[in-house]
Amino acid sequence: MGKRKGMKDNDVDMGGTDPRVDSDESDEEMDMVNVDFEWFDPQPIDFHGLKILLRQLFDSDAQDFDMSALADMILAQPLLGSTVKVDGNESDPYAFLTVLNLQEHKDKPVIKDLISYLQRKASSNPSLAPLAELLTQSPIPQIGLILTERLINMPVEVVPPMYTMLMEEIAWAIQDKEPYKFSHYLILSKTYEEVESKLDMEDSRPQKKKKKSGDKVERFYFHPEDEILEKHTRCFGSIEYSHKHDDGHSDSKRAFQELGIRTGGSLMLIDADKLEGAIKDLSNAFKPPA
Repeated sequence: MGKRKGMKDNDVDMGGTDPRVDSDESDEEMDMVNVDFEWFDPQPIDFHGLKILLRQLFDSDAQDFDMSALADMILAQPLLGSTVKVDGNESDPYAFLTVLNLQEHKDKPVIKDLISYLQRKASSNPSLAPLAELLTQSPIPQIGLILTERLINMPVEVVPPMYTMLMEEIAWAIQDKEPYKFSHYLILSKTYEEVESKLDMEDSRPQKKKKKSGDKVERFYFHPEDEILEKHTRCFGSIEYSHKHDDGHSDSKRAFQELGIRTGGSLMLIDADKLEGAIKDLSNAFKPPA
């Protein structure tokens, strides 16, 4: 499949916080920084940046997968998916989105590991029963695994263009008789829940916020777009990571003054014909500021 384009869009001024600026520094020294984001095709220079973002996406379970092999697979299909950069083509990506065909690559070791992992996780949550059933079929159906991650303070407005361009690229690939005609899309993402701080438990001060043992645990989204995508799914649900962080890890990821956070994964299964509608909803919900 020949190269169609390099930069995927004109510079877009999101009017957001510069992702290169530490959040504390951002709060103290400036209210807003105008940043021009650029969209590019995945390319070899992105290898290390993609590995960093993939490790962030898989969190503590990243150690179970060959991230180098996964990054190589993304780079082997440069006309599918996007990276978002701030400092030009030679800089590291601050966000990416791509799709991998689980059936097409089912015999590759890293995809074998991923399919086995996803089967186990889907089987552990009754809400994900339709996904578990699909993943146990032989051969596995034409499922497109969507992988996407970004730096924590990248604005959500960079996401709808990536999905829109992915749909265009898939349509072009199908015209070229390439194996991207999916029956379903599976999106791997992340959530978190607030947990009582170990530091506060050791402090003599009265705790400002306490949860009773019977209280329902509320889950929050790292990716705000997930709340909209879930409305278009066949099924979705949370998964626990196989490798648990130690008790102090939640305090190192404090979201608020009083509470730490515990991260978890999430899986969303979308019928192929429903994704376009989901992307329209994303575009309407997360428009760049005028």
